[in-house]
Formats: sequence, C-alpha cells, structure tokens
Amino acid sequence: MAVQAGVLDPTANAPPPGADLEQLWSRVAIAADLPQSELALLVADYFRLKVAQLGAAEPEAILEVSAEQAWKFCVFPLAQSDRHLVVATPDPTDVEAERALGFGSGKAVEFRVAPPGEIAAAIVERYGPPDDEVGFEQVMEDPLEAVELIHVEDVDDEEFLSIEDIHAAPVVKLTNLIIRDGIRQGASDIHIEPGHGSGKVRFRVDGVLRKYMDVPMSAMMRIVSQIKIRSDMDIADRLRPQDGRTRVNVDRNLYDLRISTIPAGKAEKCVIRILDQNESQTLDDLSIPESELVRIRQLLTFREGIVAVTGPTGSGKTTTLYGALREIADGRVNIMTVEDPIEYSLPSVTQTQVEVRQGMTFASALRAILRQDPDVILIGEIRDTETAGIAAQAAMTGHLVLATVHANDAVGVVPRLLDLGLDHSVVSETLRGAIAQRLLRRVCPDCSEPLVGDLTQDETKLAERYGVRPLVRASGCPECGHTGYRGRLPILEVMAVGPSIEDAISHKKGGATLQSLAVRGGMSTLEQSALAWVEEGLTTLVEVERVVGSNKEMAETRKEQGPPRILVVDDDEDMRLKHRTLLEGEGYQVTEAEDGDRALAVLKDDPDFSLVLLDLKMPGADGLEVLRTIRGRSDTFAIPVMISTGTSGRGTEVELLDAGADDFVHKRAGADKVRARIRAVLRRSGL
Repeated sequence: MAVQAGVLDPTANAPPPGADLEQLWSRVAIAADLPQSELALLVADYFRLKVAQLGAAEPEAILEVSAEQAWKFCVFPLAQSDRHLVVATPDPTDVEAERALGFGSGKAVEFRVAPPGEIAAAIVERYGPPDDEVGFEQVMEDPLEAVELIHVEDVDDEEFLSIEDIHAAPVVKLTNLIIRDGIRQGASDIHIEPGHGSGKVRFRVDGVLRKYMDVPMSAMMRIVSQIKIRSDMDIADRLRPQDGRTRVNVDRNLYDLRISTIPAGKAEKCVIRILDQNESQTLDDLSIPESELVRIRQLLTFREGIVAVTGPTGSGKTTTLYGALREIADGRVNIMTVEDPIEYSLPSVTQTQVEVRQGMTFASALRAILRQDPDVILIGEIRDTETAGIAAQAAMTGHLVLATVHANDAVGVVPRLLDLGLDHSVVSETLRGAIAQRLLRRVCPDCSEPLVGDLTQDETKLAERYGVRPLVRASGCPECGHTGYRGRLPILEVMAVGPSIEDAISHKKGGATLQSLAVRGGMSTLEQSALAWVEEGLTTLVEVERVVGSNKEMAETRKEQGPPRILVVDDDEDMRLKHRTLLEGEGYQVTEAEDGDRALAVLKDDPDFSLVLLDLKMPGADGLEVLRTIRGRSDTFAIPVMISTGTSGRGTEVELLDAGADDFVHKRAGADKVRARIRAVLRRSGL
C-alpha cells in the first residue's frame, strides 16, 4: 500500500512476515522520514479519502461496531446515518473489514484514514482494552474506564459493588458512557428524550442544555430501561411518571443519581440529576463576594426567626443553605432538616426525607422535628399554608428556621409569605432576612479574549443599558465545549430585615418601599452583583442579560407595581414643567410640589415614591432641610433623593452627600444627562 501511494521506494526492504499494522506504519514512517500524521495525509490523498478526525467522533456510532470488531480490524466508528457507516482505518484496502462491518450494520461503509496507534487509543477510550490485555478486575479498578452502578441500599462505606461488566452489550456500554461523559463534562442533569424518528441526549452544563448525541429510538428506549432497572423502577410501566435513585462511582468519586421518567408519546423521557457526594462545600468555597458573605453570616447569628433563600431551580439555593449549616454545626447545637430530596449527607445534622406516600409531608415532618428539641431547622421548601404556619410558629418559639421560598427576588419573599397565609405582623416579627440567588456563567479562562477596541453593536447596546463596559468576550474552545464559558459565579441579594423594614411590613408598605429600604440598608441588587463580576472581567454583559435582564417574572412584578413615581420639588414653575415633560416622556408618574413645606406634606400623606427630585434653594424649608427631614423619618428614610442645584463646587457636593443625597444634577444639564442620572439612581435602588 505504501509503495502504491508513492510513499515508499519499491526497492526498500520489505517488512518482516507477520508484522502488524502498527509495526508496518512505524517502519514506513521511518523509511520515508515522515511523521505518521503526514503519512496518513498521503495515504488518504492517494485513495481519494479523507483523514479521520478521531476527536470529532459521534458517540452514538459505537452502537454499530462491536468492541471485538474494532480490535480485530483496527477500526473506529466515526459517524452513522440511515444508510452509511463512517469508520477510521489504517488500511483502506481491507476488504474483509469493509464486508464484515457492512454486513453487521446493514449500511454502506465509508473509510477515513488514521494511524493505527491513534485508532487503538480511541478504541481504548470508548470500548476499553482488549480482553487479552486486561482482565475484568483490572478494568473495574481503572477510574478512566469504569462506571460502576450501585444500588443505594447495598452501598458500604468502603466498597463499591459492580453490577455490570464494562465489556457488556453495546447499549449497556453506551448507557455507562452517557453517564460517565455527563459527569466528566460537569453536567448537573442528563436529559434522555424521544424526538421525531430518533432520540437525543443532552447535558445541562453551567445551567445551559447542550446536545451530546442523537440515538436511534429503539436504542434510546433500551437505554431508559437500563437506567430504570438500576434505579429499582418498574420497566414494564411506561404510562406513569416514576422516580428512582442509584449511585455510581466514576473516576473514584461517588455520585448520587436521582432519576425521573415521564411518558412522552410512545416512549419515555428520562432526566438524571447528578449529585456529587464529594462536593458539599462551606460558604468560603462558593465564590461569594466578601461583602455578601459578611451579611449572610450576620443573619446566621440569630437564634430565632426565619432566613429565607429564593431563586429558580439550579440557582445554588441548596448549596448555599448546606454551606450555612456547615458553619453553624459546631457540635453545640441540634440541627435538623426536612428535605425533598436529601441532596447531600451532612455531618452532625439529622436529615429527614419527605415521603408523601407514607404520610411524611413537610408539615408533618416539621411537627415531629419540633418535639426533638432542635436549635436550627432547615425546610427544603415552604410551599403551602400549613408549612408556612408551622415555620412561623417555630421561629417565634426560639428556633432559627432556614428555608427556601419561591419568589423573584429578596424583597419578593415578603409578599410570598403573605400569600401563604401569614399575617403582616407575623412576617415582620419572624423574618430576619432573605437571600435571592442566581448563577452566572464564568468566561472560560482558556479562550476568553480581552475586549479592546470597538464594541459590537450588541455589546454597545448592553453597555449603554447597564452603564458598564465589558472587559472580556466569550470565545469558545474544546475545554468549554465551544460555549465560551466554564464554571459559574453566584450573584446575590442579601436583605437584612431591620427596624425600618419591619415597620414597613407591619404597615403594609409596597414592594418599591421595601426595595428602597433594603438598598438603603446596604443590599446590592442582583443586577449590581452581576455587574461587579463584569467589572472584574469574569463574565460578560451577554450573560448578565441572559440571567438578570430577561427575568420575565420580575419584569411582570414591576409592571404590576406601575411606573416609578417621582416627586418633583421646585419653586420655579417653568423648571417643574420642564422636569414633568421630560419624566413623563420616559414613562414615569410625576407629582409636583412648589416648595419644601408642601413636599414634606405630600410625603407625610403618601411616602411611596421611587425618587424625589429636589431643588436646593427654595423659600421656607430649603432642599437641604427637606433632605435631612426625609432621612430622619422611618417612612421616608429609604426614598432616593436627587438634588437639582444651580450651584457647583466640591464643598456643596460633599455637604449634600453627607446629608444623604443619592446624586445631584445641575439645573442647566441637558435632557440626556438628567435621564441618565435618574436611571442610574433608580437602577441602584433596584427599580
């Protein structure tokens, strides 16, 4: 073949009889003074074939070629379709291999060329070593090849019990491969789902689903059955949703798998939640900014009350709560939890699993826990009136209750608890704080590009919207699955409920007032927390927009609250008209006051304003006096105030800021500048 391809001189010494393909390629490469990769190019060119891209092989193609065939013919499956099977070979003249593979698959075989050593390495990676090289026990000990499936009930702390040989049937091997690769790629969930004509497997990595492979429907259904068997589920029942669990050992790490199946047409969809039993972390391990960490730890010092954590599924709520419990668990307190499910086993903590079929609900478990003399109680979710009432009772009788609550942001915890049947007075008395959390994808350190020069059109729009210029751009490489992102960063709102917020809750103030009070009390909004990571060059505005900017539920909540209300205070009628025209054109609701005394009277009757735009020099109570009065009253303390002044100078600015002004703008400032400053103040206030 080498002579035919013009690579080797016909007079060169012939290889010894019985030499295998790897020896032949090595001898030819040495004789021709070529690396084997270039030799593959020449052979492929001669036979008018393509060079094999082994790294781009489709995982589902393994179904078409058995391990025995792969080793016998030194071939590796690259891709398959309804009519064709593409394989890598070092010998395009191997008619026997072509016939055997075509007969076994029922498809036309297409060859690609690759050196035999590279093909052998690919076979080991996908199929495992040949039987005559490594025995079963050795394969099971190899962390790169073994995926041991274990029933939870049979697990011993020191040994793992395998129930499947790594060299089993192709579908079983593919099932193991899917689980192994999902874990290695850092997936939190594996989705195995039917489609039109074929099934597909997707991994959720860093909160985003990415395609892993397409699978023939017959194979997909067998994969789901394999998973159901291992999870003690009924494989004969495909008409009802089922839940199960199992445990795997991959690369010498133990993972719990939570399995959920649901009927989907004539098949089933299966979702596998992956829980790394080695990953339960402390708060210090979670990349939480120091300022937010201090505020969280302050909430954990309370001996009674409710601390609620909110966020969508997969936002890290449980991880944060477990980290908090690890801080509290010093051996001197009795910590008990009620969860559905128990995601991680925590030392020095008594954990109770909700079992609705056995009558163990959140509410019934809580009642039992209260008879166990607990100091700290973790509730997996407050989702109904009964559970909320018991949690409040526990909080008022000397217990610290940590719980997740479904709300859009930290302030949203208050109306959620009210919706669950708690009275305003009970919420104000028991709620100690609320933490809202999301996760942003971190740019991949291997491929992120420093952002120099002009921004793209989309980047410019986002920079103008958020008032921050991004420092990096997500690119994409094999290390991050060509997404441009790898790993995640937490963004948090930590609302501490102090006297002013307690008073606002008991007096039934709205969300805008609570938000302003929380920000005034030191809370960073989710948006501010996200932008801080942008300014550190660890994420992009595109990612901020995906996680924070497109939050439809939060947008709907703000829409229901109506447009921001602005009180314009100025003794100049023309200036008031100018501000009203500008602000109403932006969609704000405007109220006017002609002097300081009138402004204070308006605020006394109705303090629910989003912003006060205040003239500095007026007859009667001037702007500085009005500002100090606003800051001195509990019902107006949190309202943002922007000073409109005709004077300038550092002394004036310092005096205004010391008195509590949020910003100031010169009377002669253009409309664009006034708009931008007002938007910035409202954005900092979370409005």
